[in-house]
Amino acid sequence: MQKIIDIDRQFFIFITKNLHNSFFDWFMPLLRNSTTWYPLYIFILVFILINFKQNKIWWLLFAIATVFLSNYLSSNIIKENIFRLRPCNDHTLRDTFTLLIGYRPQSSSFTSSHATNHFAMAAFFFYTLKQYFGKFSVLFFIWAALICFAQVYVGVHFPLDVICGGIIGFIFGYLCATSFNKRYFLT
Repeated sequence: MQKIIDIDRQFFIFITKNLHNSFFDWFMPLLRNSTTWYPLYIFILVFILINFKQNKIWWLLFAIATVFLSNYLSSNIIKENIFRLRPCNDHTLRDTFTLLIGYRPQSSSFTSSHATNHFAMAAFFFYTLKQYFGKFSVLFFIWAALICFAQVYVGVHFPLDVICGGIIGFIFGYLCATSFNKRYFLT
């Protein structure tokens, strides 16, 4: 296990040191900020409300349940039982990178709730809306992956935190989408 943690730390240093540039220093904190996400989620909500007559309320309830359940698992179960010091609070890493946000979160680094929630929504959107968005549905996963990368780049998570959070989120999103698609259908 220690070997995995060491590789994870080295990968964190690689990202924050070798990929460091002025554009990312400006863009990554912006990308991980929740107000940046609002336009996408408002667009999806308006798209659903305008374009569908039946089952849109069920779709909305399933979408809310997806985020609630994935966030609960990540924030209230995993983080409360598996504590991992965030890189921004690890004194052995402080000299290897620049923290790009104005605060140091104190909760456990494992798993990233940002990653869990965004991959849960990406999977839910993908599997419930891919017939309407076609090949552009993959953009939901690209969006989630960029947010995960931003979490590492700004210094608040290790790569393994976002990878595991993303996997958990994907599973939740997939299961909720599959459940919705079996019972309801957007028309």
